[in-house]
Amino acid sequence: MTLQEIQPGESCIVRQVYANNLRKRIIDMGLITGTKIYVKKTAPLGDPIEIIVRGYSLTLRKAEARTILVDRIEG
Repeated sequence: MTLQEIQPGESCIVRQVYANNLRKRIIDMGLITGTKIYVKKTAPLGDPIEIIVRGYSLTLRKAEARTILVDRIEG
């Protein structure tokens, strides 16, 4: 599943980043394998999404979120 599919209020862990042209930028933001992400909210039309990663807020476009594979954390 991708980060785009995670709903606000849910958490997940990064499994892999696929974006070739965005990969370095996404990794520089701290989204590396094993990082826990909390999806805080989405914009009214769903783009962008706001996430909490490593203690700070970050917004990503849907296109960027689609390139990040994650595993949902249940509970």
